[in-house]
Amino acid sequence: MTDTILDRANVVAAGTATTREDAIREAGALLVAAGAVEPGYVDSMQERENTVSTFMGNGLAIPHGTNESKDEIKRSALSFLRYSSPLDWGGEEVRFVVGIAGQNNEHLEILSKIAILFSEEDDVQRLLDAPDADALFALLGDVNE
Repeated sequence: MTDTILDRANVVAAGTATTREDAIREAGALLVAAGAVEPGYVDSMQERENTVSTFMGNGLAIPHGTNESKDEIKRSALSFLRYSSPLDWGGEEVRFVVGIAGQNNEHLEILSKIAILFSEEDDVQRLLDAPDADALFALLGDVNE
């Protein structure tokens, strides 16, 4: 296991979900597959979304679990999915879904890096234009530093 928060295996250039709920499950399934969270964490991601939208603007949503689900997290990790068609995220259009599991606030620094990346329209366009997951991962590489 590496101590990187975002592994190449968790970057998907063509997510298959067509609804917000499925996208959250898709992002959560990557975190489960990475050994970062227990399956129950994915349910808590859905619960949080039902309470408060995780839409962040510029086509980005960052679903994450509730505070009560912290014990479902085995290690901090991210999943990153891009969708070719916008998803309806409570009335907002989302093209990128970043699933988050964070221990000891380790994820907060990475979240701030992602927020900065998505604050620049040129950067968002580069992410949209990236031909594949390898290119996406290269653009996201800074988040692990």
